[in-house]
Amino acid sequence: MTRDEPASLDVLATEFADKLTLLTRGVLGEDSPRFHAIETGHRLRVAPIKADERSRRIPISINGEPCLSLLVCYYCCWDGSSTFLATDQADIKLFYDRTPDPLLRFEYVRGSNEPPGAHIQVHAHRDEMAYLLRLAEAGRPKQGLKRRKLPRLSEMHLPVGGHRMRPALEDVLLFLHREFAVDVVPGWRNVIRDHLHEWRRLQLKSAVRDSPDDAAEVLRAMGYLVEPPKVRGPRPAPDAVKLFWP
Repeated sequence: MTRDEPASLDVLATEFADKLTLLTRGVLGEDSPRFHAIETGHRLRVAPIKADERSRRIPISINGEPCLSLLVCYYCCWDGSSTFLATDQADIKLFYDRTPDPLLRFEYVRGSNEPPGAHIQVHAHRDEMAYLLRLAEAGRPKQGLKRRKLPRLSEMHLPVGGHRMRPALEDVLLFLHREFAVDVVPGWRNVIRDHLHEWRRLQLKSAVRDSPDDAAEVLRAMGYLVEPPKVRGPRPAPDAVKLFWP
């Protein structure tokens, strides 16, 4: 592939896998498993993968003792213009030791706006929340009760900023260090900073493509000269733009 030729989806997904490897090893250490990209139908799965193609957890230590783990998996596809790599689905699950049920799930589903495409699910129990769910007369809790299934807090989808402003793996790693003081390697903060800056810039560019007129207005207010395109293509309806999805 020459510099002028467009990259294929598998090349872009492999580059993404390499970036995730650099991130996790730069924060948690060189023993963190490498991310790989493998084909799964029309998408590519990017995750630490065993020889049998099952995903493997990333071990995390506190005071030298492995007691947490992350199961990280991205499904990648082309964006709507078939130009950029897009995340079709992302799952980041935090586990305690080797327990089968996660403590937290940070999830993203590209085609979803109900429930929110970007959300957190908490696998915990509080009597007050269970009571409120039990009182619900409509929606998801009622459907569960029809199946004689009591609602659980882990089934709630907590919104986290929408499709463009959602947290990344970098945010999860920062959360783990801040709240649990997990073991990290020297220089980890610079690794997080660099990767997080790149992620936020990519999301900003996606948001600008979703709403270019608003971006142009802000730039003009800052003193930039911004000219509209001579041929203005059709713009999607606001309901079809991911920037405005929950």
